[in-house]
Amino acid sequence: MFSLASLHVVLVEPEIPQNTGNIARTCAVTGASLHLVGPLGFPLDDKKLRHAGLDYWSYLSLFTYDSLPEFFEKNKGNFFFFSTKAEKRHSDPAYPDPCYLFFGKESAGLPEELLFQHPASCVRIPMMDRARSLNLSNSVAVGVFEVLRQWDYPQLQCKGELRAFDWAAAKKSHPGSEFL
Repeated sequence: MFSLASLHVVLVEPEIPQNTGNIARTCAVTGASLHLVGPLGFPLDDKKLRHAGLDYWSYLSLFTYDSLPEFFEKNKGNFFFFSTKAEKRHSDPAYPDPCYLFFGKESAGLPEELLFQHPASCVRIPMMDRARSLNLSNSVAVGVFEVLRQWDYPQLQCKGELRAFDWAAAKKSHPGSEFL
């Protein structure tokens, strides 16, 4: 199991197993830990949850809690609450290491009482005003990659190789090309 222990994604009462499976995969490939706060809208052995996470489950650091009070009792740190109701953009804060990114359930988001208690730590992903919200798994990906961008992608592979072609050979044969 690999974990970039300083980045944590917290899902509060997720309802759709496919979203949580996709988020588990995002956490696995970025090294972020995933915290699931219940009640969950599905069992952890749900077939759709496991299928959406593919074969990445062995790379995931997963923690579960029955409630928010239990989560806060066991975890301390820098908390950021993603919500369409927030006044600041998700790219405004400088995310410290370590940090926890909170996301609410698909049908209602995070509890407003929680947001009200932490106004300085509430952030939103900008979107058109006529749209209700992004998909939960997309929102998590946006948040995770903003933090990792700020941290300069620690421990992540940032360069890839082609299978059938060679980047270096293309650069030599096409010097100054705008595509390379």
